[in-house]
Amino acid sequence: MKIVLDAMGTDDHPAPDVEGAVLAAREWGDEIVLVGDKERVQPELDKYDTAGLKLELVHASQVIEMTDKPAAIAKAKKDSSMRVGMNMVRDGEADAFVSAGNTGGLLTVATLHSVRRIRGIKRPAITAALPLANGHVTMLDVGANADCKPEYLLQFGIMGSIYTERVLGVKNPRVALLSNGEEPGKGNELTKAAFGLLQASYLNFIGNVEGKELIAGEADVVVSDGFTGNVAIKTIEAVAKMINDMIRGELMSNPLTVLGGLLAKPAFRRVGKRLDPFEVGGAPLLGVNGIIIGAHGRSNGWAMRNAIRQARQAVEGDMVTAIKQGLEAL
Repeated sequence: MKIVLDAMGTDDHPAPDVEGAVLAAREWGDEIVLVGDKERVQPELDKYDTAGLKLELVHASQVIEMTDKPAAIAKAKKDSSMRVGMNMVRDGEADAFVSAGNTGGLLTVATLHSVRRIRGIKRPAITAALPLANGHVTMLDVGANADCKPEYLLQFGIMGSIYTERVLGVKNPRVALLSNGEEPGKGNELTKAAFGLLQASYLNFIGNVEGKELIAGEADVVVSDGFTGNVAIKTIEAVAKMINDMIRGELMSNPLTVLGGLLAKPAFRRVGKRLDPFEVGGAPLLGVNGIIIGAHGRSNGWAMRNAIRQARQAVEGDMVTAIKQGLEAL
């Protein structure tokens, strides 16, 4: 495979981005193309032994910063690392693009200036693979579309189901609609209308889920509008961090609990690894005509390596073709 990585994406770019590229090239032997400012990326790359690795550096003079307003800046920065990298996918020069940069910029460049939407897709969706006790749940949309129509949610369900089956390996994934009650009549006008469309589709639709069923892993794909999904996932992440901090604080409160914490440290480490979003690495922007993976801005090298793994799995699953076929079936 040939995968393009935005070397100017993470908050601490280009160090984590370059490290992730090197780790991925060593692990899988694919060709990794780093796109970014050569004067900044090359010195970082020189820190590693890259003999025998398929690593390439393509210069891009501009960066879409986290503080940039995507709608205004994405068009102006035609030589940004995002746009140069995505154009390689658009032009068939690479199989996938990975970036930990500005999410709004990623969405804007992809849909308006580069790979664009798959024909028939109303709105692309940002996904999140949320780690749970018994695996992962795919949530979408989690931020791209604050205001939605019922048919958007139907398409989110189709794309999420295909991603979960083709990339995450879940057979006939259970698709649910995030609502404030399990009964079919619960929710606002949007969820009520979307419920009917999802129920009439070919998807394995199991109905509404509330937050407690979401966390319990009773669905493999959970669909919502981008406003609700973003609030839900940010809340879940914040609560997980709060509980982790509280447990750490209590363990350090006296010598006895410190000793108990030391004894339980291996178990805490295993749980921490299962819940660590960096183990997932990133998630795709679904609905665009190319494989585009978005990662956390605060990603480290290991997270970027795992984001590249997500890109590889999406390529192996032929995700874009599968979504096109899913629309035809609908």
